[in-house]
Amino acid sequence: MRIDLHTHSTASDGTDTPAELVRNAAAAGLDVVALTDHDTTRGYAEAIAALPAGLTLVTGAELSCRYEGVGLHMLAYLFDPEEPALLAERELVRDDRVPRARAMVGKLQDLGVPVTWEQVARIAGDGSVGRPHVAEAMVELGVVPDVSAAFTEEWLADGGRAHVDKHELDPIDAIRLVKAAGGVTVFAHPAALKRGECVPESAIAALADAGLDGIEVDHMDHDEPTRARLRGLAKELGLLTTGSSDYHGARKTIGLGDFTTDPEIYGEITRRATGAFPVPGAGGRR
Repeated sequence: MRIDLHTHSTASDGTDTPAELVRNAAAAGLDVVALTDHDTTRGYAEAIAALPAGLTLVTGAELSCRYEGVGLHMLAYLFDPEEPALLAERELVRDDRVPRARAMVGKLQDLGVPVTWEQVARIAGDGSVGRPHVAEAMVELGVVPDVSAAFTEEWLADGGRAHVDKHELDPIDAIRLVKAAGGVTVFAHPAALKRGECVPESAIAALADAGLDGIEVDHMDHDEPTRARLRGLAKELGLLTTGSSDYHGARKTIGLGDFTTDPEIYGEITRRATGAFPVPGAGGRR
């Protein structure tokens, strides 16, 4: 089995619609794909309706969190999307995205970048607007060569000149909320230093004590020594280890299935989940 547990669609900051994403996942030879858009479940219905035969969909989300001043992302799998407490927190994060993006546009304008809100809104379309959409606007204007180049201290990285904070969950609260909604939690790319400051390993231990299920180890932003270190830490803390592409379509060079999760780990994730269940493809519709 080939299993990719971290992908994004146009429901947040990917470039594939949910329907395109599941069709592309099947074409890439995946058996299982997780849809984990940022702080939203809006892509579920379209993805399920288009799900090809032979492909299983894991519903999920990537939750925006902050631990002692450091941003991090928590992958949540197979939770009940209508559970009230978790839904309320996702809506708080989502509702903060537009004023935050507008504020970043204002900061960029103050720095002499002629970006406009209308440009960013056009790029975001129906998705949950975020920094990648602002970054893409900067690429269009020739300010940076690619989206990754906008995520530096000069521009949009945490603490950067044009960065603006947003509402984010405490990750221990996120773990509690996801568990209460029947879901499973995995700390996404925990040592991706190229994205900015990362929490120390002691924080991962604290999250494990709070009920964290696993950490994402095999990821494009982790080199081999980092992966080896994280595997050792996971073994020490009793955490599951996953591998995923973090696919965003054309916004990143990574392809679907470039990193995958061991089938036994996937089986354990599904065993622990009680809020929702993987959806087997039934042929879908175009």
